[in-house]
Amino acid sequence: MLLSFRNALSLLPLLLAACQTTAPATTETAAQAPTTPTAPLRNTRWVLRTLNSQPVAVPGSGEAYLLLRTGEQQAEGNGGCNRFRGTFEQPAEGQLKFGPLMSTKMACPDLQTESGFMSALQSARTYQISGDTLRLFGDAMAQPSAVFHAVYLR
Repeated sequence: MLLSFRNALSLLPLLLAACQTTAPATTETAAQAPTTPTAPLRNTRWVLRTLNSQPVAVPGSGEAYLLLRTGEQQAEGNGGCNRFRGTFEQPAEGQLKFGPLMSTKMACPDLQTESGFMSALQSARTYQISGDTLRLFGDAMAQPSAVFHAVYLR
């Protein structure tokens, strides 16, 4: 009788494991979806990907981007053909407003994306950063006027 009791005790962990209703946690389960850390608004090169809900094609002369400098509150970038520079301010958390932006005046075959980009910057009032994506919103806009992705330089 004692031998069968010991056998029963040795089977107890197996029986308890069979009754388990959820899968045991593993290191793979905990690390399934790595999250992208939030990119800082300043000193990040933000490359324009969407303008007024339309994807932005990279023109032959270069990609459109925005860079906000930390110390001097200077905005600079490229509209796809012409470089631009100006000031910006952040009146409150989540708010962003650009001052007048000065631009070079190179002769470019297509300025449609560039003029839309400059318009989106001038009308920007709020922003939202989610991971490595920056969204700019104008007054009372439900959809972002411009969407950017962070590019990390090495």
